[in-house]
Amino acid sequence: IALLSLLVLTVTSCTLISSAGFTSKGRPTSEVPEKLTSTTANSSVNLDHSGWTKLLQKHMDSNGDVNYKAFKNDRKELDKYLSMLSENMPDKTWSVQEQLAYYINLYNAYTVDLILKNYPVKSIKDLDGPWIKAIVPVGDVMISLAGIENSILRKMKEPRIHFAINCASISCPKLLNEAFTAEKINEQLDRVTKDFINSDKNSINQGSAQLSPIFDWYKKDYLVRGVGSIREFVNQYSEVQIKEGAKITFQEYNW
Repeated sequence: IALLSLLVLTVTSCTLISSAGFTSKGRPTSEVPEKLTSTTANSSVNLDHSGWTKLLQKHMDSNGDVNYKAFKNDRKELDKYLSMLSENMPDKTWSVQEQLAYYINLYNAYTVDLILKNYPVKSIKDLDGPWIKAIVPVGDVMISLAGIENSILRKMKEPRIHFAINCASISCPKLLNEAFTAEKINEQLDRVTKDFINSDKNSINQGSAQLSPIFDWYKKDYLVRGVGSIREFVNQYSEVQIKEGAKITFQEYNW
């Protein structure tokens, strides 16, 4: 029964049960400190993600929607950026800030790449194993999107990553209109978290709240740094404070 419940949970989220989906293929991960600061001063490498920023700002509207049809015209520029990411394999000399920015951008850029390769497609769930297939080259290994999310980013103990990665669905947190970078990572993570929590993806009142299922799927990830409940985590960023004892339910996910 427990295994069945776990399967149901992961099928409804952006991941699936699979050995390929839950391995980092040896990629290093560093746990985020209690107080994350934005800096480029403590890393052996500082990558240039400006190519990704240019593509996002060219092909995204103010609502965060991606114009995939137009994006296809910049295939060469996207391939250039993807190659740069794949040719730079993180190691333990990279700072936690640089690792976070790298893996978030890697996940988002290869998700866009996946949609472009299958465009037009009604839903990413119509594709065959979009999260569990090892489609992302990092150095000399291939890793899956689920591997990036579950075996790298989530292990870094930074709950705000769930609002930074985008799985190309309506209910997902929208893409940030710029690349994540070590020099701005803390502020960027705060921005996407606040934007998502206060968006129409959640309905928050003092006495009750209907939250995105992202808070249900990954509930343990938010209980870090002294946070004891989903309510406490949401209240750190919400414009409306949920009262203690308020009823919290979770919405349906629109793929």
